Amino acid sequence: MTRTATSGGPGDGGGRLPVHLAVYDSLADWETGHATAYLARAGYEIRTVGPTRESVVSIGGLRVRPDLALADLRPEDSALLILPGADLWDATDDLAPFARAARAFLDAGVPVAAICGATAGLAREGLLDERDHTGAASFHLAATGYGGGARYVEADAVTDAGEGAADAVGGGALVTAGPTEPVAFAREILRLLGVYEGESLDAWYRLFHDSDPQAYADLEKATAGR
Repeated sequence: MTRTATSGGPGDGGGRLPVHLAVYDSLADWETGHATAYLARAGYEIRTVGPTRESVVSIGGLRVRPDLALADLRPEDSALLILPGADLWDATDDLAPFARAARAFLDAGVPVAAICGATAGLAREGLLDERDHTGAASFHLAATGYGGGARYVEADAVTDAGEGAADAVGGGALVTAGPTEPVAFAREILRLLGVYEGESLDAWYRLFHDSDPQAYADLEKATAGR
């Protein structure tokens, strides 16, 4: 099931609502590439959201000019909000508005996916206290003073289904992952938005995580005719 726009237009992803990728200075640019590449291949428009419309620079030196400012982002216009890690998540409070945006998304029944330092930002916002989650390490999140330690899961990536609007993909679902698991993070996102499932999802993950040569043929077979 995919959340769809009420009206179409150029670049609307075939009627699908776009996926919004948060971008900010010091973002970890390697953490979201697998997810955004295969969402785009599946027809989702990827729109970048910055603190303002001013350009930001990633850890890798990539300069990105956001498509829109955070103040203009509305949950009802989005299929998913992706929050990458960044040095700023732990160094300052500058990114706290993105955590508050994540709360608005989840409250509206729209999924959020956070990786690395972004999970600490969500912890500080209180969004992990009542949800299964993972992150860089349990002690990293514990240092935020959050109340969700009992819900921490030792796993490569975790999806908490949440409770949300019936018309939302995964209604209020929250995906979390640590900094060394960009492929598992993408796996959960691709499953959540229905890009891959079952054998195709397993083959995709084996291909990019395990470098399994058989997985390429398995993926081609599983997706033939799509």
